[in-house]
Amino acid sequence: MNTVKIQTGETLLVAHRGLSGLEMENTCAAFVAAGNRSYFGIETDVHRTGDGGFILLHDRNTARVARDSIDVEETTFDTLRKLRLCDRDGTKNRADLHLPSLEEYVDICKRYEKACVLELKSDFTEEEVRGIIGRVKALGWLDHVIFIAFDYENLLRVRKILPEQPCQFLTETIPEGLAEKLAASRMGLDVYYPALTRELVQRFHEKGVQVNCWTVNEKADAERLMDWGVDFITTNILEKE
Repeated sequence: MNTVKIQTGETLLVAHRGLSGLEMENTCAAFVAAGNRSYFGIETDVHRTGDGGFILLHDRNTARVARDSIDVEETTFDTLRKLRLCDRDGTKNRADLHLPSLEEYVDICKRYEKACVLELKSDFTEEEVRGIIGRVKALGWLDHVIFIAFDYENLLRVRKILPEQPCQFLTETIPEGLAEKLAASRMGLDVYYPALTRELVQRFHEKGVQVNCWTVNEKADAERLMDWGVDFITTNILEKE
């Protein structure tokens, strides 16, 4: 049975790529910074590596966060781990900034008792999804994971293996019939927040679909979305007061 703790009627905050408004995104430093604060969960992105490993990074190429241009899915895990990332000011003076492993991320979430909001970035095979699930399960934190993805098929692969696992479908827009589709598959919505209206939030809730939204960094936007009753807000920097 899944034990992700979600309180009805309360909007929960998720730290986007860790506390990326303070530390370099998708690093252990960003995850720890979020862990030390009031966030419900910590979001990150997982890619496959060229040798069948898993590493955390938003883009498929490392150029934006490291200046070095490396294709993640064509490079070995060990090579990627040796890459030093830039700090938020563009310097490369911190030895602690590197691409995290899946295990490091889960360990940090577990230590600080945060939900893992894990985005499946690659077009994973069922075997690879089983590998990700197996690694999280081995660390004793699978009951605290919400899987998210733009690739709906990735979520279906999760659900084939774990029929009750929380999943949220990522999208920038809300096409007609999406509420019904997600309700039928018992999945949540994770949407770019400008696409939402009060009426749409109500429509998804009437279908029993939870609503997450990204990436909300202004207090006024967050207050409006909370007033509409969204279930989660994914943010780079906002915190509970």
